[in-house]
Amino acid sequence: MEPLELYRDRQHACLMFTDLVEEDGQAVQANQFLIVDGDTGAIIDPGGTLAYNELFMGMTRHFPPQKLSYLIASHADPDIIAALDRWLTSTSAQLVISRVWERFVPHFTKAGKTEGRIIAVPDGGGHLPLGRHELVVLPAHFMHSEGNFHFYDPVSRILFTGDLGVSMTSGAEARVPVTELKDHIPRMEGFHRRYMVSNKILRLWTRMARQLDVAMIVPQHGAPLMGRAIGQLYDWLDGLACGVDLFDERAYQVPTAHIDPVTRQMRPALKAVNG
Repeated sequence: MEPLELYRDRQHACLMFTDLVEEDGQAVQANQFLIVDGDTGAIIDPGGTLAYNELFMGMTRHFPPQKLSYLIASHADPDIIAALDRWLTSTSAQLVISRVWERFVPHFTKAGKTEGRIIAVPDGGGHLPLGRHELVVLPAHFMHSEGNFHFYDPVSRILFTGDLGVSMTSGAEARVPVTELKDHIPRMEGFHRRYMVSNKILRLWTRMARQLDVAMIVPQHGAPLMGRAIGQLYDWLDGLACGVDLFDERAYQVPTAHIDPVTRQMRPALKAVNG
């Protein structure tokens, strides 16, 4: 399937690939993004080995992979950059990632492959040149990763939010933008309650995000958010208890259940038999 065109003018384009991983239930649906400005191109969250071949071939119809300037990673999860070794071999692109992960990402590659090719971004983020324009690398730490960034494209007014704003959908469903959040929340809530670290962090982020002129929020899983759904997302996040807000001593007990390697299920502890 062709990528979804999120934005296009004569010089600038943002494309979203939604269905490059087989939907057999073994791997979560994931989006990959190609941004082109003139003769400069970048991929945001290029993905793992499951998506590499399809993304490489699919993007050739829109931009030559060999001319990519950047591989941009919101964080270092496998569904973000597990195929890094192959991308660094097939392109001359630099990896843009939090400096928190600078010395960890070489574990995805052969020895020496990342030398001189990592742009390690400090916690405060920054403005990254892209063709005639730039991307704004925005702090998004602990949503959910310790070193985490979102990416704002001032030309398209798209905010790429990694694991924030995600929903559990199929690749086809991810192509349909959401304009009202209420009915979409059931697909979002469980993920956000577990993967976002705390409500404090969410509120700090929304205070920053509300300062931007955002036409679309596009997460790494699930559907983009547009129109009223953007403000509704901010409001929902402001009131969401999540992560450490929900944990107490009950989550930290010496376990009694047993892992059954045959059924791959948990078995409750056997009750003691009184003599």
